[in-house]
Amino acid sequence: MVETAAGGNRLLVVKIGGSLAETGRMQSIVPLIATAHVPVVVVPGGGPFADSIRALQPVMKFDDALAHRLAMLAMHQMAEMITAQQERLRIVETLDEISDALHCGKVPVWAPLAMIANDDLVSAGWDATSDSLAARLAELLGARLLLLKSVNVAKTADLEELAHQGVVDALIPSIVARSGLSWSIFGPSDDALLRATLECEGDC
Repeated sequence: MVETAAGGNRLLVVKIGGSLAETGRMQSIVPLIATAHVPVVVVPGGGPFADSIRALQPVMKFDDALAHRLAMLAMHQMAEMITAQQERLRIVETLDEISDALHCGKVPVWAPLAMIANDDLVSAGWDATSDSLAARLAELLGARLLLLKSVNVAKTADLEELAHQGVVDALIPSIVARSGLSWSIFGPSDDALLRATLECEGDC
């Protein structure tokens, strides 16, 4: 488990929604994360790569378990795109690789298939998107979860309500309830707050 790093800052798991690539917001978010003063692990969404799997499934008639694996590979594709933008970012697949990257001053970008493929606590289907995978990683790391979304949400909204609205996936409320995760959602209007969170040093 990796709970803190130098200076006592709590580790953040930051899930970058795949839709941010399509809106153009990712171009400003990735450099912001790459210069973070606090320890961060990035979880990429699948974005258009995952969308193509959704479109192909009814045509090629593969089951949800295979779609789940392919969607995680889509996240790996997005991880490749993200890490190509900043030298400090490094693709990782295991908890040990996350720890090593953090100790080297890198920002790990997690490709989940190696860890999640046989994780019985994550359902193998579309209920488990990158939202719940990020929550599962935060649970394993004892980290705080930040979800970067393309929509703004009310600060008082709870996860059950957001899942019903389709803002987050259906599985994440149960993970957060089970693990007691601290979580936040940052929409397009929250980038200044996100910057402050990533720059926070000391007792954050």
